[in-house]
Amino acid sequence: MHRLLLLGCLWLLTTPPTSSIFQRPTGTPAPPRLQYLLEPLHSTVHTQRGATATLPCVLRALPHNYRVKWSKVEPANYRESIIIITNGLYHKNYGPLSPRVHLRHSHRYDASLTITDVALEDEGRYRCQLVNGLEDESVSLTLHLEGVVFPYQPSNGRYKFNYHEAKRACEQQDSRLATYQQLYKAWTEGLDWCNAGWILDGTVHYPIINSREPCGGRLLLPGVRTYGARDKQKDRFDAFCFTSALQGQVYFIRGHLNFKEAGQACRNHGAAIAKVGQLYSAWKFSQLDRCDGGWLADGSVRYPITTPRQRCGGLPDPGVRSFGFPSKEMRTYGTYCFVG
Repeated sequence: MHRLLLLGCLWLLTTPPTSSIFQRPTGTPAPPRLQYLLEPLHSTVHTQRGATATLPCVLRALPHNYRVKWSKVEPANYRESIIIITNGLYHKNYGPLSPRVHLRHSHRYDASLTITDVALEDEGRYRCQLVNGLEDESVSLTLHLEGVVFPYQPSNGRYKFNYHEAKRACEQQDSRLATYQQLYKAWTEGLDWCNAGWILDGTVHYPIINSREPCGGRLLLPGVRTYGARDKQKDRFDAFCFTSALQGQVYFIRGHLNFKEAGQACRNHGAAIAKVGQLYSAWKFSQLDRCDGGWLADGSVRYPITTPRQRCGGLPDPGVRSFGFPSKEMRTYGTYCFVG
């Protein structure tokens, strides 16, 4: 018995890798091999708003009469927008990214794309394509911004935005509509919200951690629940906005101020009354923690909590708490200001 086991082990050790037990299953095509472009070590580049990010694209050889074309896949319409084209000697920039992009070109094989002053809308999938007649090949990379997703609704109640109004509302609050990937990541990190909201691709979702009756019932499992694609003009929901790091500071001014006085108090300090996205960013990236409700630019009153405690709302999780949209004449709150 022992002799048979020993012979079996020796056979496995000495059988060459070309034996059928190591071969690729029949009918499974081998992935195409890149001849000129190197596979990037990491397909995702992590960054924050305001930073400089480089998407790697390096050639192993320079074919004759080649061009390298960089483009971005736009999630709102699934189209590719050309960013830059180069033949190794000359290049031309295209589109809204044009003023903020250049080729790193640290050596003659380097066609990596550098984006300066990264903006919220820069997040997404990019493609570096070698154009060389019949031997075209490409690599895809993802630019990922570290940030925070927050639900947003206007002062007149929930489900008031069509898609275009939701998009504009997020932009007015120093943010943009979140992508599905951003919303899903926020759900995995604890975002639990009953109201459905638009996201960037025109679909509508809501993230649930704790299943409950008002949010689809107790029998449904937790998850990002979806209403699918909706009519961007007629259908009305809330919005899920996404923001990233600030190039500035949010701070609190104590007082009993109405909304107009709150804005003037910030201006007196050479600042502006903070937007909702700026408060969320300060909470997420600067660990801003205050129990004091303060006016924001949209007329809402909120306060950021990073260390939950009983006297600050009593909720067990960190977050930006909201008093909603009180009368702008109330002299009950201070104000949150932003200085860039």
